[in-house]
Amino acid sequence: MKLNEHCQESLRLFGKPWTELHQWLDEFAGVPGVGFRHRRFRHHEAGIRTAVIIFGPEAESPARRHIMSDLAEEGWKEGVDPFPADAEQYKKMGFF
Repeated sequence: MKLNEHCQESLRLFGKPWTELHQWLDEFAGVPGVGFRHRRFRHHEAGIRTAVIIFGPEAESPARRHIMSDLAEEGWKEGVDPFPADAEQYKKMGFF
């Protein structure tokens, strides 16, 4: 999803756009040669834990939703596939 789509989803589900959180989760997307592979850096449980430290405990649900929305674009199925614990498991699951 694009930043504005994540923000709209967060506004609808959590009452505010969480723009800074979404920018942080996708921070490495603009790095040359990384692109969608940026997701391996923060799109997992360890990334959520770090987001909570940075943005506070209320950031947990919007961060998880952001990641789930992006994982779904890669073929991940909620309730079927495990949620990645960290970057290593993310890669082992075949998501870059």
